[in-house]
Amino acid sequence: MEFRLSEEQAALRESVRDFATEVVAPVIGDCYEREEFPYPVVKRMGEMGLFGLPFPEEYGGMGGDYFALCLALEELARVDSSVAITLEAGVSLGAMPIYRFGTEEQKRRWLPRLCRGEALAGFGLTEPGGGSDAGATRTRAELDGDSWVINGSKSFITNSGTDITDFVTVTAVTGRRADGRPEISSILVPSGTNGFTVGPKYSKVGWCASDTHELSFVDCRVPVANLVGERGRGYAQFLRILDEGRIAIAALSVGLAQGCVDESVKYAKQRSAFGHEIGAYQAIQFKIADMKLRAHTARLAYYDAAARMLAGEDFKTEAAIAKLYASESAVTNAREATQIHGGYGFMNEFPVARMWRDAKILEIGEGTSEVQRLLIARDLGL
Repeated sequence: MEFRLSEEQAALRESVRDFATEVVAPVIGDCYEREEFPYPVVKRMGEMGLFGLPFPEEYGGMGGDYFALCLALEELARVDSSVAITLEAGVSLGAMPIYRFGTEEQKRRWLPRLCRGEALAGFGLTEPGGGSDAGATRTRAELDGDSWVINGSKSFITNSGTDITDFVTVTAVTGRRADGRPEISSILVPSGTNGFTVGPKYSKVGWCASDTHELSFVDCRVPVANLVGERGRGYAQFLRILDEGRIAIAALSVGLAQGCVDESVKYAKQRSAFGHEIGAYQAIQFKIADMKLRAHTARLAYYDAAARMLAGEDFKTEAAIAKLYASESAVTNAREATQIHGGYGFMNEFPVARMWRDAKILEIGEGTSEVQRLLIARDLGL
């Protein structure tokens, strides 16, 4: 299996790296402190075509693939995870369900603006009473003539309340199966629909420049045609989306882990203690060497999972492995980078402080570390 990038892939990586360094880095610290969504940065990302990377040109996309998206996510997350998760959620959770399961009419209506980055979309799966147990959906949608009437609430939904959010796709119980189990379907709810309320933004530990809200639906009425995919297949569809998304989160995690290496190497060459640059001390050298080891190995894991996905092979377990190892590597690297920076690592003016705050959610979002271990164990027949 070839892990070297093609010329086109390498050029994309360098382009996004330059963008992250020259455009994102100078402004994101202030946005983070103010907990402000970086609209100008997102607009530039749209102009670069990043939101359209894995989609066909006929829907306004760039005609690339999912691995191209992952390369972009890694480079963005080397500098800032709020920007990276805005892209990841906008593509993997917002646009991808429409592309994978939507009707041709839905694709042509909604995808072009999403691919150009002129609009964002979210996916409402998690609810206040359930995280990993996402199948225990309480939100209901009932047919009333030619409409779905939705009642319920969703939690921790990314890209759900920005000025450019076009819609949120939500899972809801639409009936009961013959065996009594709930029938869960996915339904597209445009922003501004009567009965659809976006709650105040959360006060978060990290990802402070990204958009996250609780959503409520009270007799929210949308057309029957807003059903996304087959009725009763909403949960199964989203499990497919999550498998793909875990590769993307792994790539984002690798970016954060690598960013910690970059910042630590730079600081180790600048900071002096006891008459020497701290990078001259073996204790610091070994910490950074181990950080590089984790980032490199995690990168190989997500490269492998992405290659299997694009080859049409089963990749569920490899995606779980990549997400688990990369996210835990990001947390460890962030902790070590903060330690290397000492007191300055606790100051928000240094990027590693942001990385330390951003890292933990990577072990939780889009499937906890425990869920990944469960998936891996099941693949082993346990």
